[in-house]
Parts: sequence; C-alpha cells; structure tokens
Amino acid sequence: MGKITGFLEFDRKIEAYEPVEQRLKDYKEFTIPLPEKEMKEQGARCMDCGIPFCHSGCPLGNLIPDFNDAVYRGKWEKASEILHSTNNFPEFTGRLCPAPCEEACVLGINEDPVSIENIEKNIVETAFKKGWITAKPPLNKTGKKVAVVGSGPAGLATAQQLNRAGHKVTVFERDEKPGGLLRYGIPDFKMEKNVIDRRLDVLKEEGITFSCGVHIGVDIKADTLKEEYDAIVLTGGATIRRNLPIEGSDLKGVVQAMDFLCQNNRRVDGIKDLGEEIKATGKDVVVIGGGDTGSDCIGTSFRHGATSVSNFEIMPKATTERPEGQPWPFWPMRLRTSSSHKEGAERFFSISTKKFIGDSDGNLKGLITSEVEWINTPGQRPQLKEVPGTEKEWKCELALLALGFTGSENTVANQLGLEMDARTNIKASENNYKTNVAGVFAAGDQRRGQSLIVWAISEGRQAAHHVDKFLMGESALPLKGDGDLPRV
Repeated sequence: MGKITGFLEFDRKIEAYEPVEQRLKDYKEFTIPLPEKEMKEQGARCMDCGIPFCHSGCPLGNLIPDFNDAVYRGKWEKASEILHSTNNFPEFTGRLCPAPCEEACVLGINEDPVSIENIEKNIVETAFKKGWITAKPPLNKTGKKVAVVGSGPAGLATAQQLNRAGHKVTVFERDEKPGGLLRYGIPDFKMEKNVIDRRLDVLKEEGITFSCGVHIGVDIKADTLKEEYDAIVLTGGATIRRNLPIEGSDLKGVVQAMDFLCQNNRRVDGIKDLGEEIKATGKDVVVIGGGDTGSDCIGTSFRHGATSVSNFEIMPKATTERPEGQPWPFWPMRLRTSSSHKEGAERFFSISTKKFIGDSDGNLKGLITSEVEWINTPGQRPQLKEVPGTEKEWKCELALLALGFTGSENTVANQLGLEMDARTNIKASENNYKTNVAGVFAAGDQRRGQSLIVWAISEGRQAAHHVDKFLMGESALPLKGDGDLPRV
C-alpha cells in the first residue's frame, strides 16, 4: 500500500490552523489544507503492514489502505469510490471523528501514525469540488414505506441505505432543519453547516423526504406512525443532559452546555427568536467537563469575547503517551488538546465543583471547588476523595455544564411499549437491530448510548440492512466487512 518506503521518507503532516487572533473573529472553519503533493506523500506513508489493524479500529470498517494507495497514486476519484463504499458521510467523520483508526495504525506503534482522518477529508472535498458526488436514485421501487425518526448521522445513514434498496423513506425531525447534533450541537468553526446542506441536497435528489418541525410522539403519536409505515427506525440522539446537583445550581448563569451551543448555532444561522440570550461576552467563564462538548464551549466562549475561560475536569490529568494497560491497537485514554484549548483556556484537573455562589438578584458570581484524588483498590471501582484544605473560590459569571448525557428521550419508545436495557437505551440486538415490537428498529445513540458520529453512521448502515431484510426477506445492502471494494 502506498510507497513501500514512504513511511521512512515522509513525516506525518496535517492541516495547519489560521492564527488564533484571526480565527476568533468569526465562526468559519479555520484549517489550511495541505497542497496535493503533500497529501500524496501522506498517502504514501501507509505501510504494506500485512494486517491493516486500522480496519478494526474504524467502526465503519473503512478500507483505509486502499484509499491511501489511491491518493498516493493520484487516483482521487477511485479513492472517493472506495471511501464511500463504507462511509456515507466522510465529510462529517473527516472533520469530527477522533480517529480510532489512527490509534490502531501499525505505523503508530513506534512512529506518528498515518494521517488517515485528514486524508479522508481531502478525498471527499476533492470529490465534491470535482462534481463526482451526485444523486443516484434507486432504479427499482419496492413499494415499502419506512419512517426514520431522527435526522442525525445515524438517521441519515439509515435513510440513504434504505432508499438505495428502493424503499420510500421519510425522515422525521422535530427541529426546523435536519442534521441533529451535527447542526445544533457542533459549532460552525468545526463544521460549517453548508457541509450538511450540500449532502442533504444529494439525499433529497435521491428521493428521501424530510419532514422537519414534526415531533414524533407529540405531533404525531407513535401508533399512528406504525399504522402508516411498514417499518420504523428510531435513531434519536442521547439528549438527556447530566446535571450537577449542588447548592446554587439554579442560579442564572449556570447553563447546560448544549443549551449554550444550540442557541449559538441558531444565532450563526441567522435565526432571530432565540429566547433568553446566553452569551459569554465580557464574562469569566468556567466550563465544567473535559470532553469534546466542553472544548466546543471553550471555542464558542472565546468567539463571544469572554474575559477568561477556565476548564475543570474531575479526572486526573492524563499522560500524552499510551497509559499502561491500554496497549496498541486499543483506544488509549491519553491527554488530548483541541484547537479550542489552544485559544487561551486554562485547564484544571482533579478538581470538583462544590457550590455555586450568587448575588442578591440570583445571578451567578462565583463558585467554590476543592481538589480531589482517586483511590484505586484492586477489585473495586475507583473512589473519589476530597483533599482537605484545598477549597478555593473562583470568580465566574457563566458556568457551562458539559458533563455528558445519561440517555435518550424515550417518549416514542414508551408509546410503542419498547423494552429498555439497564442503561435506559432501547433494547435492540446488535445482530438485527430489532426491538421487541415487530417492524420497529433502533440504531445509534438510542440503542447504544452516547457515542461517536462514526459509530452512528455505522449503526445506521447496519440497521438498514436488517430493516431491508425484514421487509424483503433478504438484503443486498452491505454489512461491515462485506467484500473488499466498492459496493453500495
């Protein structure tokens, strides 16, 4: 794959960023693409490693060495065909995926891994630019109708695959536009929304119907939907936010991260009626939670013009190297520093927020923390212990809670009488994605819990195969690992 000696000749390179002072002026993407010659060299770094562990690292089973080789040889259209054979939306994953494939790269054992994610992004952007990505409506119709509830990456992947099989697919979305978390959770500086819209144009041309502003379970009861469609696929996101039940959590200025991010995305989209304004302008901001959502809050706060941004994480500071007990090719819990962190945020680890402090009008003005340590006892879960004498008061007018999600809203599941698992997800087997109610399937966060965009697309593709098989008795839609080269 690639150039036999490429990994010895070329160093890893990825896209550069515009300077911080420049990119903070707006919400546009700020990466600077590599020249084509350097992209070919990055493809050349892919080794003839014998067993491509990157395949197992990728939830989609992307044929990574194949498209790397095509890029190295300048066969960009072929690379796009290979990439799209396993991934419906590489423009999303090429921007937003944490790239577990790179952590599983054989070269990454003792060198910098191949820049797979960046190569993927460049392949799909080249394909759009060259006009190779066009609508491909199905040649034959089955007469079957499928309702997909939720228009995030799982729902979109499910819809496109089922449409390719010839079924009439309607995607229901309660928000005003399709995209789910992609549109109303991911900041525009990570992915501008025209990236979603150009793909939606293709899906619509292929024959998929989008019904937005329709809340299934509220505007249309689940039983009605079941009567009107031959199959239903529930692909909603994990939207129930984890709270921080401490004193002062009801103060004005203590805000859930997704409320903050969703409102800003709508603001950038030009929507005027946003309700009560949530902005970081001129404020000392504390983001509580060290994951991707917290990072998104940091970048957004700086673009608002926050006075300062601090980031609290209750876990200890991780190492930048692979921790012991997390060997290659498994995903390591290492310290990750995002572009938003580099915009000026100060990060604090092993710190717990104990109390929010308000003024006489109920506005947040500060908070109190203490340092913590984790006690590890063999055979037991780690125990959190407060370090005595470490209490500290911080000035804070906006606290953003980026603490993750506990599950999905299950109004529809309850109306249909679906069984739930111990984690409040819809119980649906990974073998066939079927629920306990005939004709009802679940995929994505609603089935597996809060997860990655790449997993959502994978789940949507897998579920579509099983829905098609349920409707027709058999299915030609691919499952992960089917075949070696392009097949839709």
